[in-house]
Amino acid sequence: MKIFGVGMNYVEHLAELHQHPLQGQEPVIFTKADSALLTDGKPFFIPSFTQRCEYETELVVRINHLGRSIPERFAHRYYDEVTVGIDFTARDMQERLRSEGLPWDLCKGFDGSAVVGRFVPLSRFTSVQDLHFRLHINGRMVQQGHTAKMIHRVDKIVSFLSQYFMLKTGDLIFTGTPAGVGPVAIEDHLEGFLEDEKLLEFNVK
Repeated sequence: MKIFGVGMNYVEHLAELHQHPLQGQEPVIFTKADSALLTDGKPFFIPSFTQRCEYETELVVRINHLGRSIPERFAHRYYDEVTVGIDFTARDMQERLRSEGLPWDLCKGFDGSAVVGRFVPLSRFTSVQDLHFRLHINGRMVQQGHTAKMIHRVDKIVSFLSQYFMLKTGDLIFTGTPAGVGPVAIEDHLEGFLEDEKLLEFNVK
């Protein structure tokens, strides 16, 4: 099972990171180790190597069968379930790595950094590109997004990844975060919603 992440896929998030929009260019892809996966409401433990661990709320899609070199027009056939996930990022480390021109593996792919909620059938919704999602921390909404605002749409991401990787059943794709990322603290309680349904809930330790 592989875990893929898409970086810088919402214009508003680029603005808060003081990055320039990347429309027309290829998606920014990174990967997470399989040990990054955190499910079933298990607590997230803030790692000791960061002083600023930030949440990034995202739509996550799960690949449903084998595929390679998938044309974008057929990409929708390769996923049929979605959920809300958190791409945890050691932001202080990421800023240092970026300034030194180094890859993001350490700040993005560490154990427990890919939290996913309960998957639901995509058939329940009109379109993967018309989904609202949000995150609440301690009962207060801190981030919200709408998949229509993605720079690179889900089908393009699936097709692009399949040019380099054999996509397999169970592979996960974190499709990017909107504006509103921020730090978590010990004892925070996080809840993730897709439309009005809560699919994700866990505590920070």
